[in-house]
Amino acid sequence: MENLAERFQAAVQQFWTGRTEALQRQIDSGKVDAGTRGAVTAGGHMSAIEALVVDLLEEAGLDRLDVKTRVSLELPGYFRPEKRWDLLVISRDRLITAIEFKSQVGSIGNNFNNRSEEAIGNATDIWTAFREGRLGRFRPFLGYFFLLEDSSSIHTPVPLRGKHFTPDSIFMNTSYSQRYAILCQRLVMERLYDATCLTFATKSIPTKVSHPTVDASFEQFVAQLQGYVSGFVRSQLG
Repeated sequence: MENLAERFQAAVQQFWTGRTEALQRQIDSGKVDAGTRGAVTAGGHMSAIEALVVDLLEEAGLDRLDVKTRVSLELPGYFRPEKRWDLLVISRDRLITAIEFKSQVGSIGNNFNNRSEEAIGNATDIWTAFREGRLGRFRPFLGYFFLLEDSSSIHTPVPLRGKHFTPDSIFMNTSYSQRYAILCQRLVMERLYDATCLTFATKSIPTKVSHPTVDASFEQFVAQLQGYVSGFVRSQLG
């Protein structure tokens, strides 16, 4: 993992560059979505981060041909016929890993619950499908990567509105950045995902990248992923 921090910084910077270029292409074509949606709907803005993970998987010993990032990304579900993931590793008809790459820029209050439900639902669906024998005999590595725009709004405490029952005290006086950190921690604690990465990044040049905890850092995420993949590679060589 030589120069991992620098490589990750460059990939995150490309995330912002990709969003800007995607929006400009829509402007030039005369087809612009409302607000910042145009930067998202043009697609491909996470590609540099995905490409870095692919490189790191190859460095762990995987054949690059076993890594899928553009096509053939559907896996069977249990509550739905199938789900399209962002990155899959399938070797010798065995599912090695499935990873989701998600981001959120602005609209923090509107999207936190949606992102939480999506992450929980996708994991529940795939593990139930695995239990039912839809994904082979070997338990895959499930990863969740989330990039959140770092601004003052994500660090401001948000009041809880529920009045009928008492929420978990851990959420009292928390900001959205803290709530995302709790979400990622509990996704792993409940074994919904094997590893999560929560990255905060400023929309600037250069972007400032940070992680709320060591457990949710990109370095730790990659270490766990490469450790799992290396174990698989060794088992095939033995």
